[in-house]
Amino acid sequence: MKNDIQIKNKRAFFDYHIVENFIAGIALLGTEIKAIRQGKANMSDAFCMFIGNILYVRNLHISEYSNSSFFHHDIKRDRVLLLKKKELKKLKAKSEEKGYTIVPLRIFTNERGFAKIEIALAQGKKEFDKRDSIKDRESKREMDRAMKV
Repeated sequence: MKNDIQIKNKRAFFDYHIVENFIAGIALLGTEIKAIRQGKANMSDAFCMFIGNILYVRNLHISEYSNSSFFHHDIKRDRVLLLKKKELKKLKAKSEEKGYTIVPLRIFTNERGFAKIEIALAQGKKEFDKRDSIKDRESKREMDRAMKV
């Protein structure tokens, strides 16, 4: 099975400093995984939060599967993330500290065809940090253009 599904959260890299990455499984319904394989997911507004000791991803928009019959999943329902207990404890402790949050970075399928989500422990960027990252990106583009010519 090809694993070319890569749905990225480009906004997360602009808004946050990434501290540590984790790979988690997602508890999905049948029509949701089929829609993800079609590339019909959007994670620009998505975020992760603990309810009790369970980590959920919220506002992850997975469109309806085009070939499904009358059964459709809820487009923005909360989905459980599957991690080891040790990782969950570490994430919960860090996310309760001031300034840290958990953000989803990308959804992909592994070699067995299971949908996985890459999440990150992150710190929010200030406005001047965002300007610096824009400046770095623009200067890198200019250097690449100069190298091609």
